Amino acid sequence: MVPVDDTIEELIARARRGEPRAFETIVRQHLRAAYAVALAVLRRPTDAEDVAQEALIVALERIDTLRDARQFRGWLLQIVRNQALNWRGRREKRDVAREAPEEPVNDAPLPDALAFRFRLLEAMAVLGSTEREIVLLHDLEGWTHVEIAQALGISVVMSRQHLFQARRKLRTRLDSGAEDVDHE
Repeated sequence: MVPVDDTIEELIARARRGEPRAFETIVRQHLRAAYAVALAVLRRPTDAEDVAQEALIVALERIDTLRDARQFRGWLLQIVRNQALNWRGRREKRDVAREAPEEPVNDAPLPDALAFRFRLLEAMAVLGSTEREIVLLHDLEGWTHVEIAQALGISVVMSRQHLFQARRKLRTRLDSGAEDVDHE
């Protein structure tokens, strides 16, 4: 998060008055979390970037409908989730409507870090949407279980349970993928 002197309540009040710097600060503070939630739903980094940005614009347009500024984080993430689900629905209709030609296979080896990133993204596919959100918010963004629980409208215990289950699934998937690579 970007350190600022203003609380979220003060930033929201300033944004409602039309101060561009206030909303800019809000965006800087919440863009990565918005991206993480969008990525959890969409599983495509470029789509997640677009959705996160769209959702922040929607939040700016609707900032006056936010009842309690202290609930901004959860409110924003719900907008992101809804935008991502809509995007995914449109994408699925588009993808089904046309046949994609098969792309030639490139057998060139990937650098280790890039190969691991692809394996990790593939492994994330075994997780449910909530599990992906929690993994990304907790492990990537450094959110606490209390913050995640408030943002997702679940209990702290459920947040911890989802993270535990998700990590176990990821470990299993990544371990089996490592064995596949070792046997080649």
